[in-house]
Amino acid sequence: MQAVEYSLPSHRYAKCVEVSKRIRWDIDDDVIRGRTLDTTQKFLPDGLSQAYRLPFLNEAERRFWSQVQGRTYANMFRLVERFIGAKMLELGRDHALGDQIALEAIVRLTDEELKHQELFRRMELLAGADMPAGYRFLPDADDVASFVLGKSTWSILALTCHIEIFSQVHYRQSIEADDSLSPLFKDVFMYHWKEESQHAIIDELEWMREDAKLGKPERDAAVGDLIALVAGVDGLVQIQAKEDAAYFCEHVGRTLMHAEFAEVQAAMLDAYRWQYIVSGVEEPRFRSLLGSLIDEEQGKRIFDALTPVMKPTLQRQTLPLV
Repeated sequence: MQAVEYSLPSHRYAKCVEVSKRIRWDIDDDVIRGRTLDTTQKFLPDGLSQAYRLPFLNEAERRFWSQVQGRTYANMFRLVERFIGAKMLELGRDHALGDQIALEAIVRLTDEELKHQELFRRMELLAGADMPAGYRFLPDADDVASFVLGKSTWSILALTCHIEIFSQVHYRQSIEADDSLSPLFKDVFMYHWKEESQHAIIDELEWMREDAKLGKPERDAAVGDLIALVAGVDGLVQIQAKEDAAYFCEHVGRTLMHAEFAEVQAAMLDAYRWQYIVSGVEEPRFRSLLGSLIDEEQGKRIFDALTPVMKPTLQRQTLPLV
């Protein structure tokens, strides 16, 4: 594939601006509204937490399992929005002396990502107030952002698009329909979904715009960067899954047998790999976007790199995931 002429679709940026104005929400007035997280209810639905993988847990233990994962789920979004906002702020400069509609769309996206970071910071404080002491979210947002932002723009936009798309799928196919979740936790991701729906469109537009600048050698290098970024995500997932499994076992209320502890560790890792990697890669919208930009050889490189993560995770799925 060679670099091609790209025509900026201003009408799509304009639609994102219009929707952004219409759905604008406030953290305190619209989302939290003086509420706390209800720890008598789940945070994440079973399709995301994969609680069904652990039949030896009782109802209360499965609820705590969902709460541990839900706390990390919110923290993960706070983490990724640090580098997404920074990258979009950089990309806005490309439009500063050009299409002002595209510029406004990106400025609004950046502002909303900053708001989301604050929302999830508040959620961590609320979770910490009602859950057992000792929880730790280990990845450092600035360190992760520095690593990600050191990669090519094409690869960062690919990862960002992947994240924004799976966040949509998780909410619409799993969180939205589950009435057993904490109402505040559910509302947080409803309001998050409203704005992220527009972000995913802007991510796609910017990814297409960046791709049009590249020839095959540059795209080959960008594919290598994307593989490195996914490996980085998997590294974070492995670290946090181990930490969360230990926290869960410490506070579950009874001593688990050695075999049960091993199952908790494996199920936590599989759930996190599903949530943050596999569910996005398997999503048809993302697969179609990525497939339209790469050739067969590049696709094989990505497939081969993902197989060690995806194959064992998918093989161990025994129930519908959403």
